[in-house]
Amino acid sequence: MGSAADRAKSSARVSVWLDRRTPARTRKADQPAGLDRERITAATVRLLDAEGLTKFSMRRLAAELDVTAMSLYWYVDTKDDLLELALDTVYGEIGPAREDADWPERLRELATSYRKMLVAHVWASALIGKYLNIGPNAMLFSYAVQDVVRATGLPLGSQTGAMSAVFQFVYGFGTQEGHIVQRSKDAGLSQDEFYQQAIGAVRADPELKRIVEPSEAIMDARGGTTVEEMRERDFLLALDILVTGIEAMCAREADRGEGRTEGRTAPELRRQ
Repeated sequence: MGSAADRAKSSARVSVWLDRRTPARTRKADQPAGLDRERITAATVRLLDAEGLTKFSMRRLAAELDVTAMSLYWYVDTKDDLLELALDTVYGEIGPAREDADWPERLRELATSYRKMLVAHVWASALIGKYLNIGPNAMLFSYAVQDVVRATGLPLGSQTGAMSAVFQFVYGFGTQEGHIVQRSKDAGLSQDEFYQQAIGAVRADPELKRIVEPSEAIMDARGGTTVEEMRERDFLLALDILVTGIEAMCAREADRGEGRTEGRTAPELRRQ
């Protein structure tokens, strides 16, 4: 299970993390010393950060490691294997939430760490929906999220919706933020310079200016003196809105529970 042929036929079901085979190949005498899966994965992350997903190839990775491309196939079957390994590596950068904090604070900490990872590794968001994300670091993050949402007190049927509301928001926010940061960097501009050039170009176009003018008061009211400060305020406010919504749903469920007990006799309540 997990061979290159299998992966080509059924990429949705096959994962490097499901490959339990004992390696059939052993290192030849002429194989590069010190080369292993961990070193290859670390180099993959560095290349993806520096050059992006579209430029990544086994040949380019081999040149980075100063080995032959065929040498890499002693450790992984496909490029997809490497991308899965790289993705799980950056999931490891998401720190655990404090165990002694209440659930809203733990939720904010996980959301903030997830956003930070997405911004630092722009390529990761494109891979998150492509693979199964069942590596050890991804699973630890998943368990942490589930643990926090369980602590909210929401009914079981509402917990996946709450997770989606928070972490799909963070995924979208972090993905867009990462692209803006990368585009500014590629242009050799700060984020503020990039924003000023972009908004200047929009305002110079009469049709576009007419459309965006009503939103300028909203933009000015955001607060903050830099693009990063404004974005931080938006993120924290949006996260507060989501947390408040979860708290409101928990309170509503509690009220419903109290309403269901009204008018019942003591024996009926004890049987519940």
